[in-house]
Amino acid sequence: MAEQRQKIEDLTKQVDALDKRIEAKSGDDAALVEIRSQLEAVDKSLLESGVAFRPRLTEINSRIGQLGSAPAEGQPPEPEMVANERRALTTEKAEINVVLGKAEDLSVRVNGQLNKVAGLRRDLFTNMLTKRYELSSALDGEVGHAVQWEFSRLYNSVSSWLRFVVQFKYRAVVAATFFALLAAAVLQFGGRRLFGRLINRDPVLEAPSYLSRLSVAFWSTLLPTLAMGVFLAGTVALYNYFNVLRGDIGLLIGGVFFVLFVAFFVNRLSHAALSPDMSNWRLIPIESRAARLLVWLITATAVVVGLDYFMGLVSETLSSPLSVTIVKSLIASLVVGVLLVLIGVVRPFADENGASRPWPAALRYFLYGIGIATIVSALLGYVSLAQFVSQQIVITGAMLATAYIGFLSSRAISEEGSFAETPIGGWLKSRFDMEETTLDQLGLVVSAAINILIVMVFLPLVLLQWGFKPADMAAWLSKLATGFRIGTFSFSPLALVTGAVVFVLGYFITRWFQGWLDGSVMARGKVDAGVRNSIRTVIGYAGIALAALIGISSAGIDLSSLALVAGGLSLGIGFGLQNVVSNFVSGLILLAERPFKAGDWIVAGAVSGTVKKISVRATEIETFQRQTVILPNSELINGAVGNWTHRNKLGRIEIPVGVAYGSDVKRVHEVLLDIARSHPLVLKNPEPFVLFAAFGESSLNFEMRMFLSDIGNGSIVQNEIRFAILEAFEKENIQIPFVRREVTMKAIPQLTEWPVDDEKAEAEYLEQLSAKAAAKQKQPASRRRKPDPA
Repeated sequence: MAEQRQKIEDLTKQVDALDKRIEAKSGDDAALVEIRSQLEAVDKSLLESGVAFRPRLTEINSRIGQLGSAPAEGQPPEPEMVANERRALTTEKAEINVVLGKAEDLSVRVNGQLNKVAGLRRDLFTNMLTKRYELSSALDGEVGHAVQWEFSRLYNSVSSWLRFVVQFKYRAVVAATFFALLAAAVLQFGGRRLFGRLINRDPVLEAPSYLSRLSVAFWSTLLPTLAMGVFLAGTVALYNYFNVLRGDIGLLIGGVFFVLFVAFFVNRLSHAALSPDMSNWRLIPIESRAARLLVWLITATAVVVGLDYFMGLVSETLSSPLSVTIVKSLIASLVVGVLLVLIGVVRPFADENGASRPWPAALRYFLYGIGIATIVSALLGYVSLAQFVSQQIVITGAMLATAYIGFLSSRAISEEGSFAETPIGGWLKSRFDMEETTLDQLGLVVSAAINILIVMVFLPLVLLQWGFKPADMAAWLSKLATGFRIGTFSFSPLALVTGAVVFVLGYFITRWFQGWLDGSVMARGKVDAGVRNSIRTVIGYAGIALAALIGISSAGIDLSSLALVAGGLSLGIGFGLQNVVSNFVSGLILLAERPFKAGDWIVAGAVSGTVKKISVRATEIETFQRQTVILPNSELINGAVGNWTHRNKLGRIEIPVGVAYGSDVKRVHEVLLDIARSHPLVLKNPEPFVLFAAFGESSLNFEMRMFLSDIGNGSIVQNEIRFAILEAFEKENIQIPFVRREVTMKAIPQLTEWPVDDEKAEAEYLEQLSAKAAAKQKQPASRRRKPDPA
């Protein structure tokens, strides 16, 4: 208790000091980032203090619950020892709550300061972009003298440093430059050695694939740029290590290296995408002359932006007047705006007749708009805004373009059959004899790895370019690691990834152990195939379950919190998952009791076949017609199952035979017994037996009973013995009767006249009626009877 109180008091003093620093450094973005990091550390310490009391509070609450409620008025008093313990626990709990309350109040205060720092940083960024300078006062007659004074001081600083280097640090500079260049050369030439076909364009190839063009454009930009970055960063690091750089020169050298890096990066990217020398490797179908012009314009834009940044460092290092900085940024912004407009003016495409065509309207107007907006912003005095837009157009645009090419190449690699056509895929196929399906799956893995690489490399660079600090990204990573809370559950993305990785590792270790145990231990021990399958299945499920539990724990998920899930699952079982659970339990019983195993010939109801696989839900049976039947395990547990090969494959077959009455039955018995004994697959012990089974209606019925060591050969043996019976009976003149049936045909008398009820009689009757009606119509009118008046 005393330790936590002192800790909270110290944290309170630290928060008070940081509060004062916020007020003093409200205009310094870097100082605000540092203050925010310290506040986050304080907040983390407060959280640890709260967690430290949690076990003791749990113990106190549990003990108070065991003691029960204090006796009410009028009831017998409780023992003094119990009352003293209750008072002590209650007092301690109250003290802990007081300390936790102070920690919570301080945490609220810290969060308020963090929000204040975030607001100050937003205001600084907004003020920087919206600040307007009076160009008339900046472009007065004293600007020329200020510029001349700045260059004079720059020349003096650089020349004095060079004299110092030549006199005292010459060998250190040479050694540092050599080792930095060596590191860059190793990266460059090693990359070419490993990924040569992904970097170099083949001039002989007339029509390279889209994937090849994307890969060459991406890697020919990324690897040389990384080598250049290693050289420049290594040079600065070694110069600092050998104490070659002083403060101001270090900033200037860093600015020069930044200009070189930006210009090199943008030039490599534009050259890789537009390929002015080899039109067949071009990502955009433009004319070669336009491609060369665009490469020059884009590189010039990058150089101007880099020089603007360098000149800003010079002014900051030498404490130059503000008017000098404004003039240099104004000129750079105007030049960048003009270059952007010129890029939009270029007509890179050609129609069917060879006439040049401009960019698509949307892109062309976008370039015009950005260029004109940059020029207008600079002329109106919003120099910082124009400078910021220029830098983002060039640097952020180059980064995003490179990342986009990488994403396109990653997507192309993930398409079916694409990875096999790459140089690496072809080498893997020839070297390890991989199948197309395996190469496609490997292509998906490579695609995911490229995407992760692009995000890890370019996302921090883009964030840094947009004004975020390394401390900001460190804070985000810390939040990813510590996680966030939703209700009573805590989630950490990093922990979730760790849990997933642990589960995957556990899964592959389980599969490896299964293969080793089955292929090495049990195979050498001549263990039965069915036993091996059962052991392998049980180990597989147990290993995956163990890997899942370890993965869940590594992900930071409390297993006790899964009680709610278990309750919901039990409710689901009660309503609709009875069959699933029944099959699951039945599968465990089958694997444990082993009434049959893989390879056994079983009969379950109407299904007869060989067991191929026993899973926890169903059993796979292959019939003799090569049909696969998936039978739920509960049916095999609850129903009768016949197993022909339960303990061994020994089995008996029967062949019924009928002979004609009058045959020598003893000779028939001898012949059949000789045939059974002479077959090589029929066992001598138990010996075969021929039974005189019955007197049939038209035959004397015998039955051959033979035992085989492998009942699976029963059909073969029965077939061969039936052929042997026919041959032997033919030699012995023994007849096999068959049922004779006689068919008698009765003579049907011919009909001489139609039956009375036939249709012919009906037709004749109708004809007679029609004739009478016609005769009536022909009679004279006088003879016709008058109609009845009634």
